[in-house]
This record gives sequence, C-alpha cells and structure tokens, in this order.
Amino acid sequence: MSRTRTAILASMALVAGATGAAAAVTQADLGIAAIPCTVDYKVQNQWSTGFTAAVTVTNNSAAKSSWAVKWSYAGNQQVTSGWNAKFSQSGTAVTVANESYNGTIATGGSVSFGFNGSYSGTNALPATFTLDGVTCNVDGGGGPTDPGPTNPGPGTGTKVDNPYAGAKVYVNPEWSAKAAAETGGSRISNQPTGVWLDRIAAINGAGGKMGLRAHLDAALQQKGTGEMVVQLVVYDLPGRDCAALASNGELGPTEIDKYKTQFIDPIAAILADTKYAGLRIVTTVEIDSLPNLVTNAGSRPTATPACNVMKANGNYIKGVGYALNKLGDVPNVYNYIDAAHHGWLGWDDNFGPAADLFKQAATAEGATVNDVHGFISNTANYSALKETNFTINDTVAGKSVRESKWVDWNRYTDELSFAQAFRNQLVTAGFPSGIGMLIDTSRNGWGGAARPTGPGATTSVDTYVEGGRIDRRIHVGNWCNQSGAGLGERPKAAPATGIDAYVWMKPPGESDGASSAIPNDEGKGFDRMCDPTYTGNPLNNNNMSGALGNSPLAGHWFSAQFQQLMANAYPAL
Repeated sequence: MSRTRTAILASMALVAGATGAAAAVTQADLGIAAIPCTVDYKVQNQWSTGFTAAVTVTNNSAAKSSWAVKWSYAGNQQVTSGWNAKFSQSGTAVTVANESYNGTIATGGSVSFGFNGSYSGTNALPATFTLDGVTCNVDGGGGPTDPGPTNPGPGTGTKVDNPYAGAKVYVNPEWSAKAAAETGGSRISNQPTGVWLDRIAAINGAGGKMGLRAHLDAALQQKGTGEMVVQLVVYDLPGRDCAALASNGELGPTEIDKYKTQFIDPIAAILADTKYAGLRIVTTVEIDSLPNLVTNAGSRPTATPACNVMKANGNYIKGVGYALNKLGDVPNVYNYIDAAHHGWLGWDDNFGPAADLFKQAATAEGATVNDVHGFISNTANYSALKETNFTINDTVAGKSVRESKWVDWNRYTDELSFAQAFRNQLVTAGFPSGIGMLIDTSRNGWGGAARPTGPGATTSVDTYVEGGRIDRRIHVGNWCNQSGAGLGERPKAAPATGIDAYVWMKPPGESDGASSAIPNDEGKGFDRMCDPTYTGNPLNNNNMSGALGNSPLAGHWFSAQFQQLMANAYPAL
C-alpha cells in the first residue's frame, strides 16, 4: 500500500466536504522537503468482482481553478461509476477532472472524490499519480514506491511506507536449524519467522537460546548492503491472554510496573542502540490480550473471571500503551498491534468496539496513534487467507451464507477480506489513513487431499459452505495445534491492497500448547483446548477442540505438527 510521507500529510489535511480547505499542518512545519501534491487512494470496500475507493488529493503548489488527476492500473480494473468528479478511462489509464463546483484547490488545500470499480484477479493499487501532469507523492520524480526520498537509507531515522518493501527479512537461525533437521524441512528452512520475546528471560536468552542482541547481531550479518526487516513478538503483559491457559505468562494481573521496567524498558534500550539503526525492526505488540477485553469480559456468556479482572484494572490498556510509546520512540521500529482474526472480531458486536478499544490503548501511557504503523491479523492462528468457493453475498436455498453454522452471522469468511475491512474501520476510529496490515499465513494454507476444489452441494446453505470451505477446522474458534492444517502463503511484501506483507510470525513447528499438563518454569498452564479429547466450551460453541495429540508446551518444537504442515502446505511445497 502507499504510505509515503506525503500520504501522512494528506491524512492531516483539514478536508471540508468536496471543496477542500487549508492544510492544518504544512510540510515546512514537519521539516519535510516540498512535495507538489499528494494522493491518498484508499479501497474502502472490496468483494470478489468489485470495489469502492475514496481518493483525497492535496495541492501543495500554486492555487488551482481547475484540475485533473491521472493514474494507470496494472490489472483490468474499470471505473464503473463515480461522484464529486468527472471520470474517463482509456484502457488502463484513468483521468479524473473536477466538477464545476469543486475546481478550486488552494495551496495546501484538498479535494475528495470516490468511485465504484470492477476487477478480476488482483486489485493492486496504482503505482503513480499525477495532478495536472505533475507526479504526486514524491519530491523529485518517481512513484510512491520509488526507492529515493520515500525509502531513505540506513540510520536516517525516517520510516518508510512499508518496511517490507525492497527488504530481506531475518531468518532466525535457531528455527532454521530445527526446520532443516526435519525430513523435507530444508524446503522452507530459509523462510523468515518471528522472534518471540515472551518472558523477561528471553531478552538476554533463556534455556540456551539466543537473546535479543544476538538476534539483532545475526540480522546485521544477514543484511549485507541491502535493507533488512527483523520481526519481533513482544508478548508478556500482566495477566497475559486471560482466556487461554496454554499461553498464560509469567506476570500476575497487577505487575504492570514490572512489565514496564523489566520487560519493555530493556527491550527499548537494546533496540535504540545505534548499532542497530540500519535495521527495520517490526514489532507485533501483545497478541490476543486486547481482543479478549472485547469478547471475553463483561456480561458476555464467553466472559472469564480472569478477563474481567484485566478489564477492571486496565493493565492491558496501560501495558500496550506503554509498549507503543517506548518502542515507538525508536526511529527504526515499526509497531503493529495484534488484531486477532476474522473468527474473533468479524461480528458486528465486536468489529467497531475492537477498533475503538485499540484506539484507547494507542493513546494511553503517553502513546499516540502515530506510534502505530499498522496491525497484524491471524497471529499464530489458522483462519484461511481466502475462501474461494463461496462469498458472504451468496444465497443458497433461500438463506444467506451468513446463516450457515460455520459463518454464524459473521461479516467475513476469511482473513484477507477481514484485514482489509478492519483497516478501514481503524482509520475511521482515528488511526492514520496510511496504516498497513500484516497477515500471519504460517499455518493457514489448508492444502492436501482434504482441500475442497469447489463449492459444496446446494441442498442447503450448510452443505454448500461445509463442502466448500478451505478452513477445515471443526469450529472457527479452535486455535490449538489444529489437525489437518498446512503451511500458507510464503512471506511476501505488499501482496494485496492495504496489506504490507504476508508473514510467518508464528514459526511453523512451534506448539500452541501442551495436550496434557506439563510442569514448567515458563508460566505456561494447561488449556483443555489443546486436549484432543476435549468437548469444548462457550468460546467454540461446545465443539471438539480439533487439537493434535502428544503436543509439547507452547513454543516448544512439535515435529509431528511440522510434518503435517509441510504435507498440507498450500501452495504446495
């Protein structure tokens, strides 16, 4: 997606209707070189054959009494209808001109318009925009992905639009060695995966494992002369993950000060070392815990006592805010907040409230929304990236797909559609318009012999969905060591509109939790959702857990699962 410095300015512009108004913040205010114009192109809604887009153009040059914006598509997108402007298209080239009532754009002023479009295949963002023949979003030529001014070199302290663009991603040598030791594992052992800082001892290295500095030093060696992303999972909140015992942490519900001073502060100090200024450090901030406050606290039937405690004491909000503030102060750190997945937050009751709660956390403890570069969905989960055999708009035997037992009135059927829509909701909630999404695809491929090749029978909406769904879990709420899962899309930068990257944040082969109680000094409890004989609870509508047997503690190597993931990989290895 396009998240240039100028797009940030466009999001700060004070837009009044379609006529535009003076910018509230100028480039000079921020010490940024003059850029003639900016174009903020956002896909607000997308479905299998069409999309709706909103465009805001900011003029940083002399005032205009008329204007024309142009761009070209890389695919087969076609503008079908528009508003607040006159649209024409020849082949892939689109021209948008002012209406009689919005031709004037003052210096620093903006104008907005929107349109509906059709497409098939990939709906990629246009690479270059012009206003009256002048290229926008750059200060000296090139497009918004130009590796010049918008992608500064190491140590400049200026963040790039998408940290994954044009960069290698760190391969954790410890995970790589375990993967390579497995039969057939060398096929994927060179893939980049997240480094999990899931307890205080992990910062310096625990149990013979590499500490944070050791990983950063190894990343510098892998970097060479190019750009390098290092992916960290920051995961040790007080009362962590209040609804899943397998991933409970070491800190009690009230130990917020210990979290700040013994966990976040040391991490921030290491990341701020100028030795590492040339690395692009991506942080996944505290998976699962904030979403638990939305769905598993309060008066809901899925509420747990532990989640109610964390909602009441506010330490999830305080902890995430503190982490964003401290880590966000490091110029080369890119914070991505965990946003659960579509099978958790995709329902109407959860979707908007979750975005509002994330905004609350992102403005706590001195943090601001500018400390957030984006969000990540499906971390360590199994939700299918794309359900290709049915859509949320399908109707079978007089019933909507939303009425099927599997979808259960959710607004989304897969992670890509959820992540793109949730990004827009987050912007509505007050996050910058340039935020990007990551999707963890490490274990959501669902390939192998059980992968459907088409829709199910149209006997009923349930036979239609059950027979065609890619995600083969028993229930979308099942999360622990799922039987039948496979590796998903390989890590890739900018794969779709609004998506900064597909990532393997959860290293494939590392267990989600033990299938039976195992004493340990890691603060990890036994969760029945990891027991294959468990018959479920309200969180998964009392379905079987679908977990593999004989699994070790969370984070420990699980060879049988790794072999299954490779066997069921999609795309296949």
